[in-house]
Amino acid sequence: MGVVFFDSRIYFEGGFFVPVSLVILILYIVALFGISWFAKKRSEGNNENFALAGRKLSAPLICVTIIGLAVGGASTIGVSEHAFRVGLSAGWYTIAWALGAIVMGLFMAKKYREQNITTITELIERHHGTSAVILGVFCQIVIQLVIISLQYIAGGSILHAILPDIFDFKTGMIVSAITFIGITFIGGMWSASLSNVLNIILIYAGILAATVIQFKKIGTMEHLAAALPTNVPWFSFIDGVGPVTITSWVVTLITVNLSLQSILQISLGAKDAATAKKGFVWGGILMLPVGVLAAFLGIVAKAMYPDAQAALALPQVIVGLQPVLAGITLAALWAADVSTACNLLLSAGTLFSSDIYKRFINPSCDSSRQLLMTRLCVMISGILTLGLAMSVSSILGTIMIGLSLTAAFSVIVIVALFMPKYTSKAAGFWTLLAGLVLLILWQLTPAVRIFPNVIYMEWLVCIAAYVIVALISPAKKQAE
Repeated sequence: MGVVFFDSRIYFEGGFFVPVSLVILILYIVALFGISWFAKKRSEGNNENFALAGRKLSAPLICVTIIGLAVGGASTIGVSEHAFRVGLSAGWYTIAWALGAIVMGLFMAKKYREQNITTITELIERHHGTSAVILGVFCQIVIQLVIISLQYIAGGSILHAILPDIFDFKTGMIVSAITFIGITFIGGMWSASLSNVLNIILIYAGILAATVIQFKKIGTMEHLAAALPTNVPWFSFIDGVGPVTITSWVVTLITVNLSLQSILQISLGAKDAATAKKGFVWGGILMLPVGVLAAFLGIVAKAMYPDAQAALALPQVIVGLQPVLAGITLAALWAADVSTACNLLLSAGTLFSSDIYKRFINPSCDSSRQLLMTRLCVMISGILTLGLAMSVSSILGTIMIGLSLTAAFSVIVIVALFMPKYTSKAAGFWTLLAGLVLLILWQLTPAVRIFPNVIYMEWLVCIAAYVIVALISPAKKQAE
């Protein structure tokens, strides 16, 4: 059959044609599933192989996995959406992620790896009660389901923007969900880590190429500035978002890196503590440029398509690229969602199978049955989050609210890892409950919002809750 490349389509004999971007997307999906099947053999046998890659990940794999988790829909589509409104300062979101990963690497990754645990709630249980474990699992799963749903939203917007004749927003989300769930279900942590090697190459090459090419179309910084509205500080690295919001992002994402199960799970998959530390620090350093590039592309989108919908700003810029490059960049942006969603789905499944199913429902289950349960939970979590994604709007706004709940976990694990003699069995539950109640009140009762961001109040309330309960029920009662 004869094949002809023309414009943005590949024409076959007989008049049949396929968009170039669709061909590249299909090839990318095939490559992801090929990597997953390659990883499947390593992930078989027991739940540790599936959930933690048998604790054999090298520093480079830890590095690309934490970058893959951090650089998702919020760090690409979400940042460009925000930059479309406020300018370059939106890139601070990804920089905050990078700072969080570096702090995790320097101070926490080694300590977590030395604990030889599978989930964060195992650490909580060593120093606190069973009630804290149950509430902790619930809160961690809720946090991660919210973030997963946002990856579907970003994935759907990318596919719809680049291939509007093939995908509407909902079918784009469904295809994203099927891919994310399938890759994780097949190969677990090995699949997520190895596929991130491909994902990170695509993300960095695609976004960099799109930035350079589209900026060249505009010409110079003077031409770009002239094409933008004058009432926004587009090129200020501080003023658009503002120092208060920037500080809130940094505090929130350092907090997240200290205690989110999916991040903890990456460090636990390292072959030793030193490897975990090194991988996180490298990852934090290497993810710094991505936020700036995504934000700059959001500004370019505002200049080129001033009336575009903000959430579609980055995808619409990519539509104007040469077809093959547009397809590669599409795959790059979609890769950002794949890399994040896979780790989060795996984390949610591991939490339920290890801390609920094996602990309370079927304590006598063998490793193969627990592995089956983890895979089943991955699938159920994926379906639930697809439903949630249909009702969420703003990417960055929603994700920051969900992530703030990690403050309660951070308080608990910092005491457990650095001040174990001061832990109180009762304090874990009440600290988690205080954090959850505060988050609900913050959403429903504006009078509660006495701080500029919920994360500050979460830290204050959770520290106070832990200290007060510890004083009432001191550490010596833990053994009773």
